[in-house]
Amino acid sequence: MPVRGMLVRLTDAWTDILQRRAGNTATGAYPAPVRALLGEMAAAAVLMQSNIKFNGALVLQVFGDGPVKLAVAEVQSDLALRATATVNGEVPEDARLSQMLNVGGGGRCAITLDPKDRLPGQQPYQGVVPLHGDHHEKLERLSDVLQHYMLQSEQLDTVLVLAADDQVAAGLLIQRMPLKGEGNLAGTLSHSENEDQIGRNEDYNRIAHLASSLTREELLTLDVDTILRRLFWEEKLVRFEPHQGPNGPRFACTCSRERVGRMLQSLGTAETESILAERDHIEVGCEYCGQQYRFDAVDAAQLFTGPAQLPPGTKAVH
Repeated sequence: MPVRGMLVRLTDAWTDILQRRAGNTATGAYPAPVRALLGEMAAAAVLMQSNIKFNGALVLQVFGDGPVKLAVAEVQSDLALRATATVNGEVPEDARLSQMLNVGGGGRCAITLDPKDRLPGQQPYQGVVPLHGDHHEKLERLSDVLQHYMLQSEQLDTVLVLAADDQVAAGLLIQRMPLKGEGNLAGTLSHSENEDQIGRNEDYNRIAHLASSLTREELLTLDVDTILRRLFWEEKLVRFEPHQGPNGPRFACTCSRERVGRMLQSLGTAETESILAERDHIEVGCEYCGQQYRFDAVDAAQLFTGPAQLPPGTKAVH
C-alpha cells in the first residue's frame, strides 16, 4: 500500500534535555506546558527527519506573541538532536498552544532544511505556516499544525499523534506516499498530481483512522510492538530495522568555542570592547546544552587580530 509510518520513543535523549535546563541556575526548569510542547516538537522533528532522510539539519520552530517567544527542535541526519525554548512571561499550568504562542494571532511554525554541505549560493529551504486552520481558527495541538503544514505546503495526507511527559517524548507519523517517490519537502514533486489523491486513497484512509485512535497514554506507556499490534493487527506490516542505541536518536549539541568566537566577531570590535569595559570578561552560555564559554580581554583581542597579525614571539591564546 502507498502508506508508510514512523514511530519514535525518546527517553534518555529527552530527559537529558530537561535535566540540562533544570540545572541552569539562571533559568530553572521549563513550565509543564512548555516541557510538553518541546517534547512533542523533539519527537516530531525526529519523525520528519527520519521520513525524508535529509543530509543536513531539520529545524522545527514555533514562535509568536505569547509568553513563549520561541521553541526550537533541531535534528541532524544521524538523528543527533537538541531542543530549547525561550520563555519571557508567565505560563499557566494548563496553558494551551495558543496561550503560549498565539495570543494575538501572530504565531507561526517554520520547518527549515539546512544542507550539511551547501553549494555556492545555496540557501536553506524553509516553509512557514500560521498557527491557525483554513477558517482562521486557532490550532491548539502541534500535531494539527504539522498536519496542516503537510497538507497545505506539501500536498501530502498525514496523521501525527504526539505526546510527552517528563520521562518520554513519543510520536507516530502515518503518511500517504507521494506518487513519484521522495523529495516533497524539497519541492521536487508535481503538486497537482498529489493534490488529486488527497483524501481519496482508501488504504491510507483506513490506516490513518486506525492510527488516530492511539491515545496519549498508550503512546507514552506502551512499547513499540504492543502499539503496532493493537493498531494494525489485521494489516500486512513490513517493518524496517529500528534505529536505536548509538545509531538512534540521542542528545548532541553542535556548539563550540569557535562558533561563539565567530558570533563575537560578528558583533564587531567596538561592541565587544564595550562589553569588556563593563566587566572584565564575556561569558556566553549555550541555551541548548548549558555549556559556558568565557572570553577575557586577551581572548577577545585574539579574535580580531588573528595569529598572523600578532607581534613576533606572541603566542596565540586558545
